[in-house]
Amino acid sequence: MSQNHLSRLAAPKSWPIKRKGIKWIARPRTGSHSLDNCITINVILKNILKHANTTREVKNILHDSKVLVNNTPIMDHKFAVGIMDIVSIPTIDQYYLVLLNKKNKFILRKINQKESLLKLMKIVNKTPLENKKIQINFYDGRNKIVDKDGYKVGDTLVMDLQKNEVKYHLKLEKSASIYLAGGKHVGIIGTLDQIKSSKDNTPNKIILKHEDKTIETLKKYAFVVNDLIKENERNERN
Repeated sequence: MSQNHLSRLAAPKSWPIKRKGIKWIARPRTGSHSLDNCITINVILKNILKHANTTREVKNILHDSKVLVNNTPIMDHKFAVGIMDIVSIPTIDQYYLVLLNKKNKFILRKINQKESLLKLMKIVNKTPLENKKIQINFYDGRNKIVDKDGYKVGDTLVMDLQKNEVKYHLKLEKSASIYLAGGKHVGIIGTLDQIKSSKDNTPNKIILKHEDKTIETLKKYAFVVNDLIKENERNERN
């Protein structure tokens, strides 16, 4: 049971589910995202979007290839979805960006069809290959091989999901717009003011400006974002 299911009480706190009444919930098939950083498409369709009442109904929806994640049809109700993933249901013209809000709960923000074909990918490391090529490794387990290396760890690439090519390069630098993907300030979007590199073995930190506040947090939580994310946050606030 433990391999296929997860106790609701032990499920990540980021899942917007009832903890009592039913003991078990489907365990995500992790891979691209760890258990603590993902949610199943099953929970999204049932608990967030309310498109189904039961797992059987979710399976029927997925069987008809009606739901796409990052422009790829999903058939498995345990498929793991994480932040910055794109959930699309083209038959009813619904497109969503997956984020964590300030309460550390998974939410879906509405976007349009054109925006659903662009995905923000954070660079977590790089691997040198033969013939001077570089493999860029992203936060969700994906990777891309490039000829010219003008990218740094911590930068974000906006990828065209149809052409699998880089559309924009968002640098982790002063004045960049930063979405915090973890920590006690999760879900906040601010402007990067300073990167504090440590001289010992302690993690690097960053300082952000958010409204009239100054926030210091770990650099690993920083996700450089574009105007789409900022605009969605303003709309949600209003």
